[in-house]
Amino acid sequence: QVQLVESGGGLVQAGGTLRLSCGFSGRKISDYVMGWFRQAPGKEREFVATASRVGSTRYAESVKGRFTISRDNTKNTVYLQMNSLKPEDTAVYYCAAGARSVLPIRIPEYDYWGQGTQVTVSS
Repeated sequence: QVQLVESGGGLVQAGGTLRLSCGFSGRKISDYVMGWFRQAPGKEREFVATASRVGSTRYAESVKGRFTISRDNTKNTVYLQMNSLKPEDTAVYYCAAGARSVLPIRIPEYDYWGQGTQVTVSS
């Protein structure tokens, strides 16, 4: 069974940076596509970024150019570097792992989820 644990969230001012980490355990991380999603209060969970097994990436338009997803399979960890943060980036951020698609952006395409980490961006 795959387990995912997010860390690195917190409170930051607009324009600031944060780096989220997602620790992966239970299987071989290299067998999984890894993604980040977020959910703001009162809104549905939405796609943020995904990284394929070999490191190809895909981003939501709202974060393109500001966020960078990366993975270090030797450390069983996936990262989300977030720069130029905006108040509208405030949300709980979730790490997810999927075994079926190349660069999935839909929630059902992911098989495992972490518990989430809160990111709050103040104006």
